[in-house]
Amino acid sequence: MKESMIGMAVALVLAGVPMASAREVSTTGAIGEHGTLSQTNFKILTDARIGVVKAALQLTPEQQQYWPAIEDAIRARADGRYRRLSGLAERVKQQGDADPLALIRTRAETLGQRSAELRRLADAWQPLYQTLSPDQKTRMRFVVARVIGGLRDAIDNRRQELFDDEDDEG
Repeated sequence: MKESMIGMAVALVLAGVPMASAREVSTTGAIGEHGTLSQTNFKILTDARIGVVKAALQLTPEQQQYWPAIEDAIRARADGRYRRLSGLAERVKQQGDADPLALIRTRAETLGQRSAELRRLADAWQPLYQTLSPDQKTRMRFVVARVIGGLRDAIDNRRQELFDDEDDEG
């Protein structure tokens, strides 16, 4: 029980790091005109997310062998997401007459890419997940549900603020 509480405390403390980074990024102008982070800042946030997950899990030396594949899958997924967001921002800039069939095909392609990335991530996690203790599994659920979701919410909120500001000006 004590270890569980310590793990959650560590996760909560570490959760502040990416949240603070997200606020700092949003206030320093590191977000582009369409609400997207620069690639460098996106990588910094990805590094923070990876650090939070790894610290919260408190992996044993035996479990460490599985971590590189997970980290690679997390980074690949983040890179894919960055490319999709950048492409979306570019399409928004062009805003000509949209071809509905092209939009449907683009959406289908995007969903296929996301599916492949998630499958790779799940496959990378499987060997490590089987070795996690019940406390580690609890911390993992907490981190995935709260910390990473909170970071995504912070970025989405900032993006919405930027769009709202554009509407007020126009």
